[in-house]
Formats: sequence, C-alpha cells, structure tokens
Amino acid sequence: MSDSDEITRWLSARALPLTSLTAGEPYEDLRPLREVLKGVRVVGLGESTHGTREFFLLKHRLLEFLVRETGFRALAMEASESAALAVDAYVAGGAGDAGRLVSRLDFWTWRTREILAMVEWMREHNRTVPAAERVRFVGIDPQRCADSAAAVGTFLEQAAPATAESVRESLRVLAVSRPGARPDPARRLYEEAGELAGFLEEHRARLAARTSPEAADDAIRHARILVRCADLITLPLEPDPGEESLYAVRDRHMAEAVDALVDGTGERVAVWAHNGHIAKGTYGAGVPALGSLLHARHGEAYYALGLLFGKGRFRARRGIGTTGPAVPHRIGGDGRSVESRLAAAVPGDYLVDLRGGEAQAAPAVREWLRGPGLQRSFGANVPRFTYRFHLAPLVPAQEYDGLAFVAKSTCSRPLA
Repeated sequence: MSDSDEITRWLSARALPLTSLTAGEPYEDLRPLREVLKGVRVVGLGESTHGTREFFLLKHRLLEFLVRETGFRALAMEASESAALAVDAYVAGGAGDAGRLVSRLDFWTWRTREILAMVEWMREHNRTVPAAERVRFVGIDPQRCADSAAAVGTFLEQAAPATAESVRESLRVLAVSRPGARPDPARRLYEEAGELAGFLEEHRARLAARTSPEAADDAIRHARILVRCADLITLPLEPDPGEESLYAVRDRHMAEAVDALVDGTGERVAVWAHNGHIAKGTYGAGVPALGSLLHARHGEAYYALGLLFGKGRFRARRGIGTTGPAVPHRIGGDGRSVESRLAAAVPGDYLVDLRGGEAQAAPAVREWLRGPGLQRSFGANVPRFTYRFHLAPLVPAQEYDGLAFVAKSTCSRPLA
C-alpha cells in the first residue's frame, strides 16, 4: 500500500461524516465529540476564510451542540470587546435591534445573516433555559472601542465633569483610531488611558455616590478596555516577529480575555476566530498565536479545531490594506494542500480528530501528521491576483487537535 493510500485509509477510518451543516438539526453525527472533548475547557473554532457561509453555519451548529449537550456557557469571539457588550446584553434578554448590534461589532466579516441567526438563537436559548444554562456572547478583541469611549465620557460628564473635559480629546482619539494608527514610542495615549482607568478605580466610592455603584463598575470595565485598545493604537503596524509587536500583543490580549472568562466563571468556553489565531503555533512573522497561548495555559484542556474547505467561493476585500467592500473570490483544487488530501480521502463534509490515533498509525500517517505541509489561509483582505496561489505552512497535528472539512464553500451573506 502506498503512503498516500495509508493516509487516506487513516482519515477515512477516523472521519465523522456530517449529516448537516445547518443549526437546529439532530446531533447524532456530533455525539462522538462528547468523548473527544472530555476534559476540554476551551475549544477553538477556526476558519480558513472570514467569508465562507458554510464555516459560519457549521460553527453555529457546533455552538448549539456544545451548549446543549456538553455544558459550554460562553462564546468568545474575535470581535470588538467594547461593542460585544451590547450583544451580550441582547442575548441575555435586553432591548435592541439584533441586526444593528451585530453590524456595530465593527468587523465586516461578522456583519452577515449567518452571525445574526446565531445571535438570535442565543437569545432564544437563554429565554427558555434556567439562568445556570444561559450562554454569553463575549468579544475578546480590544480594538475598535467607540462604545467604551462613549460610555466613559458619559459617566464622567455626570460624576466628574472637570475630568470629562480634560480627557475629551483622548476619548475622541480612542473612539476613532485603529491598531497602529498612532505609533508612539512614548506611548502617551496608552499612558493617558491607564491614568484614566486608575482615576476611576481610585475614586470609585466617591464617583459611585454621585451616580450608582453599577454605573461606576461599568465605567471601570469600559476604561480597562480603553487601556487595551490604546495599547494597540500606539504600537507600530509594521510586522515584527518580536513578542511585543502589535500582532503578538493583540493575540496576547485575546488570550487573556479568554482566560479571564474561564477563570471568572469556571465554565467551558468556545472561541471563534481565524485558523491563524486558534492554531497552537505561530503565524505571520513568528507571532505566538492566541491558540498557542491558550495551549500553554490549559494544555490538553484546550482543543484547536481548524476549519478548511475544498473548493468554491468566499468573500474578502480585494487588495492588501484596502477598506472597500468584500467581494466574491473563487478557488479550486490545488493538489498540494492539506485540503486536497482531505477532499480525496472522504467525500462530503466531515470532522476528524487528530488526537489519540497517532501512536498506532502507519509511519506514513505519522509523517504526514508531524511533517511540513501546506494549507490555505485567507484573512479579511487577499491579494488581487495571486490569492489562488497562496499556501501557508502547516504541521497538521502540531497546529490543530482536529479538523473540520467542508467540501464546497459559498459566500457569506452580508446584512442589508
């Protein structure tokens, strides 16, 4: 038997075929995951593109299963930590228009009908279960903090007008600036945000007496978000392999947010982010990924599930660094990637667990799992003409604990 046949046979034997990608369908095909995820506290749900409808559908379905069948109680999403607070309040039963709240997460990638449907499901689930079984929606990305700047400004207008006037310009800058927008070796904006948070914490009792304890605590929470946001704004945008680069700091903040959620609630958490973030290694110029930090903290209690697709279409912005609309991109089979191997091994959509089956596998399988390979990886932007040829390095069992393969990708559907 050839090496290729050995790998195909191993994948076929371990594959869990998916009977549906649609949320609300019976879970019989997913029930083996109960054993796979035994002892796991944090599951990373990845995606090789930010614009594949099937990824969003499958992750919604997986979230339903994790919540209803295995006791997960939070979705930590690669979305604005600041704006996600309103979505969390909505899924807990609060007022608001779900479409507007999803759009205000301020990432075009999540401004889709698929994400809206998931948020509406979370709200309905929470409406029908006891408080202990409710699920939270938590943003873990500190960038884009307009809501927090507005909340702190409003609180200070009521509780400390003189301070409100002195920080007005800093809050305006924080509300509109993006990561890397104001690189500053002196880190003045970051220092100012820290001083503001310190002021609110130090004078909490006095400020709460002028408003309410709840209002003071909420302002402190928003102020801490502003500190993390300012951290990214004042770092240079240029890629740097160092652990203090903007990209490394961003992933570190996201990992700390997940850890705080796990430690603060004791609950199991699903993390929704790009494959590059949930993987257990590095990306770009050697940036330690969110998943590598979670793995270092939680060990085998962190499970990284990468999502890959065979061929089809996905949405992304055309051109690196552009801010225009996301448009469809098409890609077919390439014959060199892990995706091509997965497509040839098992027809249709399926999951495969990469843990536990390696020791008894044939040498060719172990070499494939632990040897260098290639995968597709597309972010919010892709090169105009060469994206079809882009393949990123991958060691399958080193980066991921499991893979979900979708045979055909179609474009996510933007909200009107």
